[in-house]
Amino acid sequence: MQRVEKAVEAMAKGQMVILADDPDRENEGDIVIGCQFCEAEHINFLREHARGMICAPLTAKRLEELQIPMMVEDNTSTLGTAMAVSVDALQGTSTGISASDMARTIRLLADPATRPQDLQRPGHVVPLRAQDGGVLVRLGQTEGSIDLARIAGIYPATVVCEICNADGTMARQPELEELSERFDLPLVHVRDVLRYREATETGNEKQDDGRLRRIERIEDASLPTRYGEFRIVGYEIPGTDEHHVALVMGEVTDAENVLCRMHSECLTGDVFHSARCDCGDQLEQALQMIAEEGRGVLLYLRQEGRGIGLINKIRAYNLQDQGMDTYDANIALGLPADMREYWMGNAMLEDLGVKSIRLMTNNPAKIIGLESFRVRITSRVPVPIKGAVGPELARYLRTKVERMDHRLDLDAIEETSQKPE
Repeated sequence: MQRVEKAVEAMAKGQMVILADDPDRENEGDIVIGCQFCEAEHINFLREHARGMICAPLTAKRLEELQIPMMVEDNTSTLGTAMAVSVDALQGTSTGISASDMARTIRLLADPATRPQDLQRPGHVVPLRAQDGGVLVRLGQTEGSIDLARIAGIYPATVVCEICNADGTMARQPELEELSERFDLPLVHVRDVLRYREATETGNEKQDDGRLRRIERIEDASLPTRYGEFRIVGYEIPGTDEHHVALVMGEVTDAENVLCRMHSECLTGDVFHSARCDCGDQLEQALQMIAEEGRGVLLYLRQEGRGIGLINKIRAYNLQDQGMDTYDANIALGLPADMREYWMGNAMLEDLGVKSIRLMTNNPAKIIGLESFRVRITSRVPVPIKGAVGPELARYLRTKVERMDHRLDLDAIEETSQKPE
């Protein structure tokens, strides 16, 4: 609490702070200052002593107001860094790269009077889109810096710059502490910001230990299945009509290395056995693997069509009928290739008391979506494709591997020219 309060006090005065990541994530530190306070001297300090890339975290709302689009439609960054199109101030600057030019551009981002036409694109300042919900949703420095700004009562727009050593290597905890002491910069960790918010915010119901209940358990019951006896647990996200379920076999409270599958709802695959995807097969395999082990959790997340919803999914199918693959169909509809979120899966596992998991997935993005939070991932368990697959499914699997970075051995998949009966 004291580290956060010291950092917040400094930011409210227009001073710089160091925001450090967790050792098991990026394990790096950023120097942070509110955009509204940024001057040429701050840019020079960042260039001389931080040496990293200078970016400007903004809220999604602010990016929309300024009509700044994302840099890429499909983000394949390892840690999901959400970079937007770079900008420069249109007036009052020269080339945009000088310290004074960058500082002016950065201040404009935090000025409510700034209009989209006041910025030119591309430029030399790269905005970052912070997730709504801040560190409660994504435990990153982008969200942490915006949360610190909000707590400090300043405009929620910040400047961040990664800290590198003089030899070009990334500064770790000892170097961050030395820099903090040398320049009297408060040092705070992203997880400190999370704990501070959980301890001080009262907008959501709290659990017995004082942590925010980001997802609420509604009810649970026994669920006999062809794979054995499960317990089904229903959850809702407070203030929304969004709900998800967990299927639990065996005792998982305080358990380590629990076999876990995070499965996104797929009506066409799970229920109608569509030949266009492998979702139903993966669901059945996951339940079978949990049953064979006698313990595990299947999280069934209501994110139909990789988050675009059922009707948009049918629209995407129509475009696939015309020759597009699943990736291009989403893009043609003006939608991301994958717009799912995974924080609620972590919250459900926390509620169940799971300490660490072996995650059944072929999709590295699910690991990224979970690894920032409390529940540790000790290993990835592949979900193999079994049996011969038809031409439509083979095409879908190739798209997932080649364009969405899924981990599948395409050479080991047996393809048949026959369509399913």
